[in-house]
Amino acid sequence: MPQFLRGFLWIQLYVLVSVAPLAFALLGETPPGRDFVTELSVALGFVGLSMLGLQFAITARFGTVAAPYGMDVVIRFHRLISLVAFIFVLAHPLLLFVTDPATIALLRFWDAPWRARFGLASLVALIALVVTSIHRTRLRLSYEVWKIAHGVLAVVIVATALVHVQLVGYYVSTVWKQLLWVAMSAALVGVLGWVRIVKPIRQLRRPWEVVRVEPERGEAWTIELRPVGHDGLTALPGQYAWLIVDGSPFSAEEHPFSLSSSTERDDGHVRFTVKALGDWSGRAGSIQPGTRAYVDGPYGVFSPDRNEAPGFVFVAGGVGITPFIGILETLAARGDRRPVTLVYAGPNLDELTGLERLESLQRQLELDLVVVLEDPPEGWDGEAGLPDADLLDRVAPERQRVRYQYFVCGPPPMLDAVEAALESLGVPMTQIQVERFELA
Repeated sequence: MPQFLRGFLWIQLYVLVSVAPLAFALLGETPPGRDFVTELSVALGFVGLSMLGLQFAITARFGTVAAPYGMDVVIRFHRLISLVAFIFVLAHPLLLFVTDPATIALLRFWDAPWRARFGLASLVALIALVVTSIHRTRLRLSYEVWKIAHGVLAVVIVATALVHVQLVGYYVSTVWKQLLWVAMSAALVGVLGWVRIVKPIRQLRRPWEVVRVEPERGEAWTIELRPVGHDGLTALPGQYAWLIVDGSPFSAEEHPFSLSSSTERDDGHVRFTVKALGDWSGRAGSIQPGTRAYVDGPYGVFSPDRNEAPGFVFVAGGVGITPFIGILETLAARGDRRPVTLVYAGPNLDELTGLERLESLQRQLELDLVVVLEDPPEGWDGEAGLPDADLLDRVAPERQRVRYQYFVCGPPPMLDAVEAALESLGVPMTQIQVERFELA
């Protein structure tokens, strides 16, 4: 089945499951004497709860679900649709307060009925989850602490909301409607079991071992792993994986990194290039050979193998160079001589991770390497500034723009600027592939 059709069907299934509780609630007998606004409130609550429950499946990294879009797109959808669900759920009590101001008394947790207590607990947990997710950096929450809190809050939100629905009793009074909620609860438990138990156990059976850790420019390190007792990954160039080093698959400390090695290696070894950014990555240089590691992947659609073209233009900023190193090494291993233009932007030469590897690859590929420095040294005769429309117009002739595939990876501001520049130059959106390092 073509990926675009599979993606369309997943979207239809998502919509169907989201509104299923509402459809079931409307069948059969309904409570008498309820006005439109009250019914709208209940409808929004049902749909919002269903959407929140679906977030567990969306973020469970099911390969078949993510394949048509890429995990980065799935995560962005998760963030946006969670805000929509939050608005639906928040509108549920607010509309009740409008139609019957006396219901505001239900906010007094200490003497409210249990159905209201569970509903309020769910709403408070949802607000906490949204605030900590949007303002994680401002609140100075480490990734590991945030991830644990995020998972716990998510379970509390859905579990207390389900209890609230059962205690209220409207629209779930019949046996078959109750079975629907039991099935939804069972599905939630099943997804949690997959993510927290089954998947880690499967990873334990496929360990990796650190072979070497090499320093790179720009306070980065390349970690090479070998598979222990298995054949390793079957990946496309440009994909990424979640990496755990010197920890357990049951822990929260895992991080996504692009593969920065050829996917054509016979020994099954993989390499990840990690830049010190103040979290776990800051300790990457101290990792010792022989350390046990675990890899969950590969994921992503940022690959020339999924976007065939007679040539490519790559635009990288900072650590966004890592997937391109892996892509170029794979093309070299295959003897692929299609022309590639790589625009590599950074503050200065010392920050250009992997520059020596790229220069050596020029001898094996039809590779035009264009280095762009924001702060060039004295006597620099290369490109300076940022990869804007003028620069891209010079390095990528107009005849290439409807034929070549453009791949862009780097800091979010650069991605937005380069996308806008390419669109202004007439590059079709279907020819632009973007990888955003915002998976957590």
